[in-house]
Amino acid sequence: MAGLVSRLYRGETNVDFVGKQKLWYGLSAFLLLISVAGLAVNGLKLGVEFTGGSVFSFKAPSATIEQVRGTILEASEHPPIVQTTNSGWRVTTGSLPAEKITAVQKAVADEFDLAEPSEVTVQVIGPSWGDQVADKAVVGLIVFMLAIVLYLTMAFEWKMALAAIVALLHDLVITAGVYAWSQFEVTPATLLGFLTILGYSLYDAVVVFDMIKEVTAKLGTTSKVTYSQAANDALNHTLIRSLNTTLVAILPVAAILFIGTTLFGAGTLKDLSLALFVGMIVGTYSSLCVATPLLVTLKEREPRYQAIARRLASTGGAAKAGRQPVAAGAASGGDKRRKK
Repeated sequence: MAGLVSRLYRGETNVDFVGKQKLWYGLSAFLLLISVAGLAVNGLKLGVEFTGGSVFSFKAPSATIEQVRGTILEASEHPPIVQTTNSGWRVTTGSLPAEKITAVQKAVADEFDLAEPSEVTVQVIGPSWGDQVADKAVVGLIVFMLAIVLYLTMAFEWKMALAAIVALLHDLVITAGVYAWSQFEVTPATLLGFLTILGYSLYDAVVVFDMIKEVTAKLGTTSKVTYSQAANDALNHTLIRSLNTTLVAILPVAAILFIGTTLFGAGTLKDLSLALFVGMIVGTYSSLCVATPLLVTLKEREPRYQAIARRLASTGGAAKAGRQPVAAGAASGGDKRRKK
């Protein structure tokens, strides 16, 4: 195990990511199918910000969740969603008329010995506010996608842009599927998390694509490796960077999700951290196992790379190259450039 970690950090690994593309495509198809099924069966559990409703906040340190839920349910006749926060209790119900809101305040004050019903603060939220947030999020997503396509097309090429967009959509659907099956509430903080993971996933893909561009730029008619082998070598050279970036980023997010929500009941942070936690893991997977294999599939159809593959196949050169670190010259050239 120690030897594997050591070789991983020295960049001496040669995992055949590209050669196992059917495995990755099958795994991704399975995850997408499960996610779409969750969205179709359960749907997303929208928060009060999108559906409209009433939010009651109050302090009752000695109360239990069952007591709070029972009191609110009896007074409002609406099934409540009860959360604990650093400042006390936060209870969400459907939209209530003014008399029901007053009845809930009085019931809570009487049940938990509050001095005045006014100590139960109320926030009434209409669904139109949530519609505005959702509309802006959709606009932001469309602008973000267009900017990605434009940037990657100019900096790299359209095939890399297409592979990156497919990977991003892959990440979004799977993350949404996790929310559908877990029935975590989708709030404005969740939308913020969704947009954040898009940027994270894109960053990882750009790092990989940049190395692939550098390595494959040296391929010519006399090349001793195919495009697939060169791309796989580039992927292995960026592997430890991708893993390190994910590990460093995911540790504080995991702390917020698993420790913060358990000990402190951090509601808003929970909504944000789940999207980040799932999105970072899926984003790392997609940049390695979805975006790059898809790019290779597209590039291997080009006549120049098909000619290289045919020539190496006829001479047995591709098989020989496959037993050694691929595109070593290109990689060492990159190392020399970095040393400068």
